[in-house]
Amino acid sequence: MEQARDLSFEVALACTPAAAWRCWTEAELLKRFFAPEPGRTEEAVIDPVPGGRFYTKMVFAAHGEIRGEGCILHVEPGRRLVFTDSLSAGWRPNREGFFTADLRFVPGEAGGCLYRVTARHADGAAAERHAQMGFVSGWTQVARQLERVAQTLKA
Repeated sequence: MEQARDLSFEVALACTPAAAWRCWTEAELLKRFFAPEPGRTEEAVIDPVPGGRFYTKMVFAAHGEIRGEGCILHVEPGRRLVFTDSLSAGWRPNREGFFTADLRFVPGEAGGCLYRVTARHADGAAAERHAQMGFVSGWTQVARQLERVAQTLKA
């Protein structure tokens, strides 16, 4: 990992890797956790195959609507999902991209999941901007929201 351009964290979740994976790869589940509360995700489209679309529309009282158009880069069902906003579906370049997310779902203790997130940026300035936006606190909050949704799923 290139420290100047990458941000990462990991957290133990009280859900299975399979349940966490479903939350990230089923649009209706993604909408339930993806925006840090009190924000909400109003729209989500995810086609979890390489080149597939990853789209969200989040709404925040303080920031308004935030739309994200991205592309799935890598898929290891139940284990790893990588997507970027630098490309859109079909590997079409987006005008502006901010980061690539690399999500890993590792079996943890007592049937839980060790959830690892790495955000890769084009340069150190973008990584610093993401850090200042609250990357760790925001993504950790979203991880806890994901955990709550995952715990409602049946095996």
